[in-house]
Amino acid sequence: MKRMMVAGNWKMNTTSASAVQLAGQLAAAWSEHHLAVDVLACPPFPYLLPVRDQLAGSGVHLGAQDVYHESPGAFTGQVAVEMLLDVGCQSVILGHSERRHVLGETDADICSKVIAARDAGLQVILCVGELLSERESGDMEAVLNRQLSGGLAEVSDTLVNDLIIAYEPVWAIGTGVTASPEQADEAHAFIRQHLTDRYGAEVGASTRILYGGSVKPDNALSLMRQPNVDGALVGGASLTLEQFQPIIEAAVTVTQESD
Repeated sequence: MKRMMVAGNWKMNTTSASAVQLAGQLAAAWSEHHLAVDVLACPPFPYLLPVRDQLAGSGVHLGAQDVYHESPGAFTGQVAVEMLLDVGCQSVILGHSERRHVLGETDADICSKVIAARDAGLQVILCVGELLSERESGDMEAVLNRQLSGGLAEVSDTLVNDLIIAYEPVWAIGTGVTASPEQADEAHAFIRQHLTDRYGAEVGASTRILYGGSVKPDNALSLMRQPNVDGALVGGASLTLEQFQPIIEAAVTVTQESD
């Protein structure tokens, strides 16, 4: 069984004080010696350093919510891969639906970022997912195929190592509506087959595919028990330990059930 991951995407939330408090609570709850799954916290850029300091020595890793594909230079407002590495990030979320549909990122933009991040050794969580209208019209697979093909267009067999895919149906992000476990597994199985067709059976089988979209304590276990679901990318429920910890514990339970 692949090692499960639970990643918290804090989005544009928290203050310096609340970010430090939350990171400290996570570090205390999930120390290295008993952590059976990978846990990732992705705060806003301004709080990466204080969160890093709180997480130091724990089993919780530090990630960022985005990165720019160019090397450091005259790109006002952007953050380079080298900067994320410098402050201790191990992972970065790319292609989130809010960046696609609110901020206008294209698959080509995302592909450039994936290559830059993987070239530098950052673990990438690449997000894909369809709109409600696309699911209702039966285009879910076509959308996933387009986003995966575009987002990985120039990504080599070498760079695909340590790539994680997060399936986030847009209609379930922040809406309180969650894909059923069967819907999630169906989409994950399609993604896994796409990776198999593109990179071979070993990559298809070993790549972790997370589910994201209104993941909460009461649905996390049923989602992560699906055969093609390897963890969760959590939004709003990652902002409090009371909500996030049971989701991590659900991943631990699934891991123990598979031992």
